[in-house]
This record gives sequence, C-alpha cells and structure tokens, in this order.
Amino acid sequence: MENPNFLKQKFNLHNAKEVKAAAKHPDEKIPNNPDDQIQNYLNRLENLVIDSEKKQKRKMLDGEQRPRALFLLREMLLNKYVRQNKEKMAEGAVRVEERAARELGIDAHYGEDEIEQRGNIAVSDLEKSLDNWITYLTDANESYPTWFRYYAFRSILGLGDYDKDKGEFPNRSQGTAKLFPDIDRGALAYIRDIIEAEKDPIILERLKKAQQANQTPEDQQITKEKAEKFAKLSFAKQYKEGIKQAGEITPEMREITEGKWVKYQKDTDPTALWVSLQNKGTAWCTKGFATAETQLQGGDFYVYYTLDKQGKPTIPRIAIRMQDNQIFETRGVSDNQQNLESNMIDIAEKKMDELPGKEKYKKTSADMKQLTEIEKKTKSNQELTKEELVFLYEIDDKIQGFGYNEDPRIKEIREQRKPNIQKDASIILECESNQIANKPEDINENTKAYIGELKSEIFESIQKYNIENIYTSFPEGKIEKFEMELGGRTKPEIESELEKRKKAEGDEKIYTSDYAESMLKKPEFFVQEKKEQSSFVKIKVGDLGFPNGATVQEIYEKAEKLGLELCPPETGPTIRLDYEKIFQKEQPRREYFWIAMKQIAGSDGYPSVFRVGRGDGGESWLGDRWARPDGEWGAGIGVVFRLRKFET
Repeated sequence: MENPNFLKQKFNLHNAKEVKAAAKHPDEKIPNNPDDQIQNYLNRLENLVIDSEKKQKRKMLDGEQRPRALFLLREMLLNKYVRQNKEKMAEGAVRVEERAARELGIDAHYGEDEIEQRGNIAVSDLEKSLDNWITYLTDANESYPTWFRYYAFRSILGLGDYDKDKGEFPNRSQGTAKLFPDIDRGALAYIRDIIEAEKDPIILERLKKAQQANQTPEDQQITKEKAEKFAKLSFAKQYKEGIKQAGEITPEMREITEGKWVKYQKDTDPTALWVSLQNKGTAWCTKGFATAETQLQGGDFYVYYTLDKQGKPTIPRIAIRMQDNQIFETRGVSDNQQNLESNMIDIAEKKMDELPGKEKYKKTSADMKQLTEIEKKTKSNQELTKEELVFLYEIDDKIQGFGYNEDPRIKEIREQRKPNIQKDASIILECESNQIANKPEDINENTKAYIGELKSEIFESIQKYNIENIYTSFPEGKIEKFEMELGGRTKPEIESELEKRKKAEGDEKIYTSDYAESMLKKPEFFVQEKKEQSSFVKIKVGDLGFPNGATVQEIYEKAEKLGLELCPPETGPTIRLDYEKIFQKEQPRREYFWIAMKQIAGSDGYPSVFRVGRGDGGESWLGDRWARPDGEWGAGIGVVFRLRKFET
C-alpha cells in the first residue's frame, strides 16, 4: 500500500470521477472504501503511464520508448493547460509589450500576425516547461512512488514559476504565459522524505538518526509534530522549503578542484551518503534519504568532494551512480540540470575510465572538453576555427553533456555570436556572405545557400539553382535535401528483407513495430514497377511555418504550396533499409522522422504513416505514427516530403 490517505486529505481524491470509474472495472471487485479505491486508481495510472514491466505498445518520447497511453495523457494535459489558452496568452504578451513601448515614448500597435506569433511563442515555451515534468515524473528509472508522482504533478499544474521578488510560487491563472516551476530534484526528494516520515514511524526514526549523524542542531531535527505540520502545507510552500534546504556552493568554492573520491558500497546503509549531501548546494535527488537508499540498492555510488574552507573534502561536485555493475549516470552541480562544471570534467573522466560502462561516456567527455575550450576562446575574443564552429552549431552531431538537458553554455555562446551569424554560416558552408540568400527573390545563379522564410514555390528556385544548403534559420532550421531510388524492390522483397533484418545481430538489426508490419501487408502499400531517382527533403513542422505544430492536413497543404508532394508508400521502408547508402552516414541516435504519405490504416484502424528512427541505444526502427487529417504533429517533428518535379 502506498499513501492513499494523504491524497484523500489533499485532494478529496476518493470522490473524483476518474477514481470512481476505475473502481468499476468489470474484471475486478474493488472494496468500497476510499483508500482501496485511490490505490486501485494509482495502480492503473502506474500501469498505463509508467508501465515498468513494458506490457504496453511503445512509442518514442524524448529519445526513449515510452507507453502509448502516456502520449494520450500528454496531449490531454497540453490541450487543457496550455493550448486552449493561446489567445489569452497572446493578448497578455502584446499588452505587456505595448505598455513597455509607451513608457519609452513609442506608439506601438500589433496586428493579427504579431498577436498570432506571440501566442505561438508562449504556447511553445509553456509546452516545453510542462513536458519537462511529464517526462521526469513518468520515468520508470526514477525511484518515486506513484502516489508522490501524482501529488507533485497535480500540484505543479496550479503553480507558476518562482517569483523571486515575492519569494513564493504564485498560483496559475487561466491564460497566463508564466512557465511552470523548474524541476528541483533535491527539493522533491526532501518533500517525499518528510511526508513519508509523517505516516511511517520507522522512516521518521531513521531520518532522525541520520540528522543526528549529520550533527543537525536538536531544535532543527525532525519530529512527528514537524512532519505532520509540513505534510499539511501546500505543495508550493513545501517546494519552497525543499529548495531552501539546498544550501549553495560559492564562486570561490567552485574554483577549488582538489579533493577526493568516496565510494559508497552497494546495499550499505545510506546514512553516510545522505548526510554528506545536506545543505551543500546540489540538486541531486540523492539528497532524499529514501532515494539514496534505493540508489544504493542498485549499485555502488561514487562522490567526488572538494575541499571546504577548513581544507576538508566535504563539498560534493561529481556523482557517479552504478546500476547492474555499469555506470548508470554521471552528474554535477553546475546547474539544476546537474551538468558538470568545466573544471570537473577531467576529474570525472579519469574516474570513469576505472569503471565498467565507461564506453558510452567517451563522446560526452570529449564534447565537454571541446566546449570548454570554445568557451575559453570566446571569453578571450579569439576567432573560432571552422571545425569549432561546426561543433558549436551541432552541424554534424549533437553535443552530449552530463546533465538532464543540454549544457547551458551552448546557448550562451551562440547568443553572443548572433550578430555574426551570417559570417559564421559562410565559414561553415565555405562560401562568401553575399552568396547566402535570405529572401526567395534574392536567389540567383551565384547563390550557394539559403537562410530565410519558406514562401510559395520556393523549392522550384532551390531546384533550379541546385542549392544544397537550405535553412529557415541557422543552424537549427536545417532542411536536409537527399536523393534516393524508388522501385528498386518489389513488395515481397521489401517484406522479406525487413524480416531478415529483424533476425540479424548488431547494427544490421532492424526493429519493426506491429502496426508498421500490418501497414506493409495492406493493399494501399505498393511499390513502383519502374526504377526512378527522386529528390526528397527532411523538414521540421515548425520550419514549414507552424511554430506551435499543426494538423496533418494543414501540414500537407502548406507543403504543397511550397513545391513539395507526398511520398510514395515505399519511401519509409526503403529509407530504413538503405539509410547509410542514402545519407552516406550512420543514422544519429535519437533521430526520428515521419514520412509524409497517403495514410494507411494500421491494425488498430487508425490512419498512420511510417516513422524511421534510431533509439538511444543504437537500435534501428521502422515504426508508425498516427496521422488522422485533424490529428496534430508537434513543431519539432521531422517530416520527409518528395520534391515536386518542374520543367526547366
């Protein structure tokens, strides 16, 4: 049993419609008492959106295979808490800008296009803010119990980001463009500890002993009364208190690199590890006693401590957690996303070299070293080489960091270089600045690259002048143009080769989803009789002019206006089988793109298109994506279209 009584007191959850509905399952008889009904609801939620045993069909989310039910929940939440408020958010943003302009003596008025643009930006930012919580709290690798995941997530839905002036998390009002709170993993672990101590005397006693070992003053130690009082607070106040417990690492402390590694053995008492992290400025969830215990059950835990003001190694700077005798994660204290500080990278790499599982971190270590060198050159106003610019702008590959999200230095350095973006682009693309067109009407026989908005029939000009480098913005708006042959295989040959590759080993293996296999067997899936060389582009939905995503029908119609057309149904399987031949490289990990094609109903009856991708572990997939005409695709989704042929 988890903690249903807590949720009953907080949310009156036992009377919620969804809890009552879950209790009426025809195959089970759920006792008619609040705790059992809430627990039944939590169990169903866990099975649907966390799915630890992987019984559900899986789809890709943030580079990982996640249960399909999570996608439905995600869409419902984004529609309810973000998208339906787009108009109000746009109006609010415009009012703020107009007021600021008036204060500067400028008479500013915004038309429909400007209002629409600000609404799209606000929605995109909010979606990302909420998506961070959805991804984190449904991650089966995190040790939180389901009751706590539910409590934290339901609570943050009503909160805005931290207001530093007022020192609080404000309640959300409908239509606000304020972001949801940042994730502080340490604060969440703290909240869980205290609430569990309130209901369980054994946990309370263990926590008290751990605090005594930490020499916490007696008047600050946890008691039953303090735990009860804390549990009754709003989540906003609990979260604020949890963040206050973090302490901080001063700039002077960050300069110190001398220290020592401490190993905490698997299956040992977590007290020593827990004590060492309290009030030391880390955002690690290991600051929670229950989390530290769970993580030590999975494997050894290494922490690098640098010297404090007394010259003792007490300041935690690097954590390496082992799982199944492999490095599971490496974290630092650079920011709340747990990136490593630049002066800790060599120390972490040297330690990882001694441990099993180091291979998957080789690229991360190399990337962080190179980023540090670029950071130093930028601060001293030194010119960057073409190779360094290619790395910084992630032209060939993504920069891998140790934290949960990308290293913030990437964005900071790029922001500094924005005034010189055209010059940087010309160096990378090996052309003169005047050979880069920024408007369709500027394209001519001297144009080597295009960086600008996509307008009607622009791909006709791009084909006419054979322009290979196409961007809506540099470098993130890259549109990849490629050639491939269709009609090179019969339908039975495609099915046979995919079946053969399913049984292969290593890089040759291809995973095929059940729905994709059912699509291959439908009469709507056909191949061309004659061989034909065709040109294609891989483009993000946002770069088509939909910064907040769009319906499939809207995407298809816009692409047609630009000079693109739908792909033949064999396109997806052919790309999957011949990816390296077509693109002259191995598919990057965590790359997924949809094939714009006439939809084929899968075995579930939903109209679908093929999806080609490669997982975080290097596995190659031919999958599917639901594609109802009124169904929405997000702005970040990559889509393949065929270039329409035109007469020269």
